[in-house]
Amino acid sequence: MATEASKAVVERIKYAGYAYITATHDRNNLSSGKVMKKLGMSYKYSYVEQWQPKDIPVTFRMYQLNFDGYEERTYMEYWNKYKEHFVENNV
Repeated sequence: MATEASKAVVERIKYAGYAYITATHDRNNLSSGKVMKKLGMSYKYSYVEQWQPKDIPVTFRMYQLNFDGYEERTYMEYWNKYKEHFVENNV
């Protein structure tokens, strides 16, 4: 159900003229990553954020879907914002 609802949202965003979308998920929440892959999103990188309200470090994976064919584009805000960032293999 999450995938179907997400597909509808992605189509609305694409129709609205956005060049790309991004989404992140906690590395330990594999189901969210599977939904992102089903939507055609590509894994770009991971970063560690001090997550609130529990004040614990959490590794997030950032996925992106480019609608305009510019596949080389990667949204870098999280990469630049968080000191600990990296690319995981076999994601």
